[in-house]
Amino acid sequence: MSVIDFHSHILPGIDDGARNLETSLAMLRQVSSQRVDYMIATPHFYASHDRVDAFLNRREDAYNSLKEAVHKESISDVPQILTGSEVAFFDGISKAELIEDLTIQNTRVLLLEMPFAPWTSQNIHEVEVLVRERGFNVLIAHLERFIWIPGNKKGIRSLLEIPVRIQINSEGLQDWRHRRYLLKMFRSGSAHVLGSDCHGAHHRVPDLLTGREIIKKKCGEELLQRIDRQGEALLFGIN
Repeated sequence: MSVIDFHSHILPGIDDGARNLETSLAMLRQVSSQRVDYMIATPHFYASHDRVDAFLNRREDAYNSLKEAVHKESISDVPQILTGSEVAFFDGISKAELIEDLTIQNTRVLLLEMPFAPWTSQNIHEVEVLVRERGFNVLIAHLERFIWIPGNKKGIRSLLEIPVRIQINSEGLQDWRHRRYLLKMFRSGSAHVLGSDCHGAHHRVPDLLTGREIIKKKCGEELLQRIDRQGEALLFGIN
């Protein structure tokens, strides 16, 4: 089965992630020892101050520059990088015409960052429209950051009923205060895939492996394999 990092800011100079090619290459060298097969490059997209076409052009330029640099540097055991985006929720997202261009490469998977505030019924309704009427496979980014906002646990239950898929950061599992709750979500099937959400080579580094080792130690290899199967199903339609 494939090991997939569903959330990364590995592309150089496009958002608050890797600031340049040197940083991106350093991050990939760190990843090379972690047995990651696919890494989804998900730079931030904010509709409030970006146009989809301009964003896509910048993403393509960053991806191509990184691809060329990896070839030139001959870095071994580099995961295959697929493009996507981390789309910040905005009012009217359910009607946005070009939103499909922000999905993960060759899929209908939309990595969605929900508001950092108590979610409203309208927020939930817009996600429901994206899924049920527009056919997107919505993947909620780093859910662990929203669980503790008052009222959002009810919203999470509503999202799961739609249904959506849930991505948890490896870093979140390393926080002993929340680990037990997050592992319970994976065991119950309420959380589905992992991401490193890496932003640099020295801060918020690409460390998917530690989260995987925590899951294996606390819950067993079988759960880790189920997470990998769920990742393949999302990315390739493999059940």
